[in-house]
Amino acid sequence: MAPKTTSGPGRAQRKGRSEGRATAKAAAPTGGVGRYTPPEQSGRYTRPIPKEIRRSARWFGPSMLFLMIFGVLMILLNYLTVLPGSVSIWYLVAGLVVIFVAFMMATRYH
Repeated sequence: MAPKTTSGPGRAQRKGRSEGRATAKAAAPTGGVGRYTPPEQSGRYTRPIPKEIRRSARWFGPSMLFLMIFGVLMILLNYLTVLPGSVSIWYLVAGLVVIFVAFMMATRYH
């Protein structure tokens, strides 16, 4: 039978036998009980955005929908060979770019 050792494989300490921290912990800032500091004092507080700023303009939603529909129509009409220039990859690229712009607008809509 192998002798009992205090460390596990790879020099890892056995569970429950730690000696504590190897380095000293930084001193906690004053102004609170224990480790807590108010968010305003620590610089982590962000004020809420006022409601009038959070609202999107009235034209934002309809223009976003128009761009999505226009991009899909551009791709569809390209494959139906209705657009001038026969079937072109540039109509596909332009349609996808327009749809991408509409999705980027949708992420900013409030």
